[in-house]
Amino acid sequence: MEMEIILPDEVPVMTLPNVALFPQALLPLRIFEPRYRQMVQDVLAGNRLFAVSGLNPKLANDGDQFEPPHHVASIGIVRACQKNENGTSNLLLQGLCRVEFLAILDDQPYRRVRIRALASEPVTDAAENLRLQRELTRLIGLKQKFGAPVSAEMAEFLRTVEDPEVFIDLAAFSLCENSALKQKLLETLNVGRRLELFAQQLRADIEALRLQRKLQNGLSDERIADN
Repeated sequence: MEMEIILPDEVPVMTLPNVALFPQALLPLRIFEPRYRQMVQDVLAGNRLFAVSGLNPKLANDGDQFEPPHHVASIGIVRACQKNENGTSNLLLQGLCRVEFLAILDDQPYRRVRIRALASEPVTDAAENLRLQRELTRLIGLKQKFGAPVSAEMAEFLRTVEDPEVFIDLAAFSLCENSALKQKLLETLNVGRRLELFAQQLRADIEALRLQRKLQNGLSDERIADN
């Protein structure tokens, strides 16, 4: 039985480019920077919790800000950690919940932030969310048929997920290739809207794959120049 996890008001945070951690998702990390080695040592000695935030590309070139994070991220718990002889570590972080960063408290020796938990909005139309989930499942399968690099294992696993909120969070984390959309999905608290946004992206992806296949006229990727 899982122990109840009490979310603290302050947590360490790792800021990474093009990364968005979602609740329930499993994120493997290799820890090698000295600041993050210290962070992992500290969290393993405590509650095993830290946040992972994406680097905000719009602010990244601002010299006045150090590694500006997106202010909506997820808290994760270290499920497994293997320390290597060279001092690096490999760990598995499982997302727990969305949070908003209220303030950056310190950057030494690693960043700490004050947070508040973010909950999804109450479901107003459960039947519509289930319909959208079924449509997403169909689109994921269609994208697979067009040869997109969709993990067959993940696609099959998603078919067993009954809760639309868990479904969209895992699908977005595992299958969304657009980092800006991924962050937007993380920030969207309405589950139905999350489902709709990802469905729009999948339809665009499928249309692009259809066009590519038509232009190739049956040729393989290696022979596309012959067309």
